[in-house]
Amino acid sequence: MTKDIFAPIKSKKKGKPLYKMFIDGQWIEAKTKETFEVSNPANGKTIAHAQTATIDDARKAVKSAFDARKGLSEMYAVDRAKILKKAAELLMEHKDEFVDVIIAESGKPVSVTEGEVKAAAERLMYSSEECKDIYGEEIRGDMSPHKTDKFAMVIRQPLGTVLAITPFNYPLHIAICKIAPAFAAGNTVICKPASKNPICMIMFARMMELAGAPKGSFQLITGGGSGIGDFLVNHPNISMISFTGSTSVGKHIAQICGMKKIHLELGGKAPAIVLNDCNLDIAVKECLKGALTFSGQRCDAISRILVEKGIADDFVKSVLKEIKKWKMGDPKKKDTLIGPLIEKKAIEKVDELVQDAIHWGAKLLSGGRYEGLFYEPTVLDRVTPKMRIAWEETFGPVVTIIRVDNYEEAIKIANESDYGLDACIFTTDIDKAMDAGMRLEDGTVSINASPSHGLGLFPFGGDKDSGIGREGIRHSLLEMTKVHTVIFRKTYKPEK
Repeated sequence: MTKDIFAPIKSKKKGKPLYKMFIDGQWIEAKTKETFEVSNPANGKTIAHAQTATIDDARKAVKSAFDARKGLSEMYAVDRAKILKKAAELLMEHKDEFVDVIIAESGKPVSVTEGEVKAAAERLMYSSEECKDIYGEEIRGDMSPHKTDKFAMVIRQPLGTVLAITPFNYPLHIAICKIAPAFAAGNTVICKPASKNPICMIMFARMMELAGAPKGSFQLITGGGSGIGDFLVNHPNISMISFTGSTSVGKHIAQICGMKKIHLELGGKAPAIVLNDCNLDIAVKECLKGALTFSGQRCDAISRILVEKGIADDFVKSVLKEIKKWKMGDPKKKDTLIGPLIEKKAIEKVDELVQDAIHWGAKLLSGGRYEGLFYEPTVLDRVTPKMRIAWEETFGPVVTIIRVDNYEEAIKIANESDYGLDACIFTTDIDKAMDAGMRLEDGTVSINASPSHGLGLFPFGGDKDSGIGREGIRHSLLEMTKVHTVIFRKTYKPEK
C-alpha cells in the first residue's frame, strides 16, 4: 500500500477530512478548535473542514516567520533554489490529487484546473532559477567632481516576511506566484488562502515541508479575513503584503498597513475594442475565451466588448454561433467549459447586473438563467454606458456588447472606467493597434488576443482602482526585495 503523504495534514470530523494549519514547522489545529466548512459549489455538499485561526495562532505564525528570517536570508541561493525545484517536482508527482481537490472546492472545470496546476509547477521552476539571478550594480562616483574618491555597491536584499493573501479563483497558481518569488529572494512567507477553497494550499504547504523548507520559512494559516486579516496586515513584523482580491478590501489594507511595502492586484473591467477591419473569427473566439473562461470569475476577464457599428451585426451573429460550444455542466467532465460560480452571493450579483441591463434596454440574446450556482453563458447586446454592467465588475459568464460609432468613442468609453487592469484591441491596422496600446489606461494592453497572464512572463498589474505594483517572473522578485547601498571611499592615492 502506498503511503499517504498527506496523512499528517488532516484528521476527521463528521466523516469528512479536517485539515490542519502549518505554523512554526508543525501541523496544528486552531487554538479554540473552531473550524469552518469547505463546500463543493457544483453540488453544495461539504467536502472538508478547515481551521478557523485565532489571533494567538496568527501571532505565533508571525513570531515564527520573524525568527526564521535571518536563517533563510543567509541560506545560499542555490539551496533555496533546490527547495523550490523539489516543491515543483512533488507538485507534479501529485498533480492528480491537486486537480481533484481544486475541482471539488472551486467548481473549476478540469480542462482549466489541469492548466493551473501545471502553470503553478512551472512558476516554481522559474523561481528556482531566479534565486541565482538576483543582481545589483556598481556605481562610480567620478561622474561628480565631489565624489571622485567613492564608488557604491548596490545590492538587493530580502524584505523580511511577506504576507500573501490569495483569492478563490486561482487558489493554487496565484498563491504560488506570490510565495515562490518571495522565497526565492530570501523572505519568509505567511500565506492566508481564501476561505472558500483553502485545501489545495494546505496540501501545497505539505509540499514545501517535504521539499525541505526550513522551520518558520513558510507558514499556512486559514480562517476568515475579518478575524485575523487586520491583525496580520497591521503587524509590525510583516514587511510586505501581497494581496489579490477585491478593490474594497485592497483599499482597506492600504489604509491600515502602515509603513509596509504593498502589492495590490485588485478588480478589473477589461474592455475589448473590436474594429471594422479586424479578423472576425479571431476577435469572436478570443472575446468569448476572455469573457467565459472559468465562468468569467477572473479579474482580467473581458467584461465589455466595444464593437464598431459597421461590424456589430456580423460580430453578434458569430458570437451566438460560437457560444454554443461553451458547454455548461459537471466540472469533472473533459468537455465542460462552464462550471458553477463560487457562491450564492456571486450568482445573485451577476443576475442583478444582467436584469438591470435588460431593464434599461439591453437585448438578451442567449442565457440569462441560472440554477443552483450554474449561470448560463449569456449574451447581452446593445448595452449602453448608463447600465451598471458597463462599469461594475461582473465576475460571471456574460458577454457584454456595447456598440460604438468609431475607434475614438471606444477609447473614450474604455478609459472612463475606474479600473485599469487589462484591455485588448482587435484590428489589422498597426497604427491603431500601437495607438491603443499607448492610450488605453490599463496595466496591460493585448493586441489581437484576450488578456492572459499564466506564467507571468510579462509584467502583470493594474492602475487606478485595479491596484498597485506588478507581478511577473522577474518583476515579482524585484518587488519583494529592497535596494541596499554600500559606499566605499578610496583611501589610497597614487604618488604623482
